[in-house]
Amino acid sequence: MELIDYFDRVRERTMRAVVRVPPERIDWTYQEGKFTFGDLIRHLAAIERWMFAENASLRPSRYPGHGRELADGYDDVVAYMTRMHEESMPLFRAADPEARCTTPAGIQISVGKWMRSMIEHEIHHRGQLYMYLSMVGVQPPAIFGLTEEEVKARSSG
Repeated sequence: MELIDYFDRVRERTMRAVVRVPPERIDWTYQEGKFTFGDLIRHLAAIERWMFAENASLRPSRYPGHGRELADGYDDVVAYMTRMHEESMPLFRAADPEARCTTPAGIQISVGKWMRSMIEHEIHHRGQLYMYLSMVGVQPPAIFGLTEEEVKARSSG
């Protein structure tokens, strides 16, 4: 399914940000009580597998949260995200985009629309990762190969 292939590419771009997280900063946050780098990564991993993939398979959400009990330390957090994606993709490929699933909010929605909302969710949190990276002095990756400044320099007008 084209949408699922697209999501796989979205995840590749997210992973380019994840691998830039300094391992010693995995538990960093800008404010007490807000997501850490690790929380964001665990959240993306867990919600993909245990909410979006379960709902797309016409099953209820089993989202476990984003706590350190899921994966602790940089290497384990990245491995968890990779593993959850690998488990999710066959479920998405087997899903019927025209079928109706029930979201955790109790809303009936087509599986195709549900998967599109997953992509929006991923991109939202990738933006947070980019902001966090900037806040700790790490240059986020260019999303499509060029920075804004490079696009401007190559543009006419």
